[in-house]
Amino acid sequence: MTAEGQPIHFQRDKVVNREFILCGTCYLVFVPPKYHITTQEQIDRYLSHNNDPSDPRYRTFLSRLFDEMCPYFVPDATALDYGCGPGPALSVMMSEANLVVSTYDPYFAPDESSLNKQYDFITCTETAEHFAYPKNDFAALDAMLKPGGLLGVMTGILKNLEDFSGWYYHRDPTHISFYNKHTMSWIANRYGWEVVFPRDNVVLFRKRVVGNNEMPFEER
Repeated sequence: MTAEGQPIHFQRDKVVNREFILCGTCYLVFVPPKYHITTQEQIDRYLSHNNDPSDPRYRTFLSRLFDEMCPYFVPDATALDYGCGPGPALSVMMSEANLVVSTYDPYFAPDESSLNKQYDFITCTETAEHFAYPKNDFAALDAMLKPGGLLGVMTGILKNLEDFSGWYYHRDPTHISFYNKHTMSWIANRYGWEVVFPRDNVVLFRKRVVGNNEMPFEER
């Protein structure tokens, strides 16, 4: 995750003109800061989404991640919905599963005291693609995740770099960081996490416990 890389695409349409760079180290595709839209433009875009916690369709969408994490839940364990947005539906779903849940979002739940704790579970749904500096966010997530804790990320995963120009996911002007399995594995290696890809666009990381030979994900 460096500021340097190779240009691979330039988007020019009615919404935005911007360049996309491929990191030669971790293969993250990112939009340089000079092309980022303003904070208010981001907020307006997020508020246009229908993220009502009571909407069954939205809950079904979030269940793609929730259902993969649920077998690991323990009553009264702590959880953080990181990047919860204006409608923190996933935090409601985790509360219903008897977790003690905190929320954080830089625009809609900016209580930074939530960032000064450690958690058994952290969720990051449709958020990682908005990271302006993924290195900083993943470092923060590592600091907040307890040893043995589980981090669930749901974001668009690019399958083939050759398909990037026609990929719908990069057309949203708030989407500025794009990951593939190599990127996610690189992140896991950097922080000493285990990683699995249980379904499309869902990634689970577990922070290893030093000296603990815990059963890997795929054998559970």
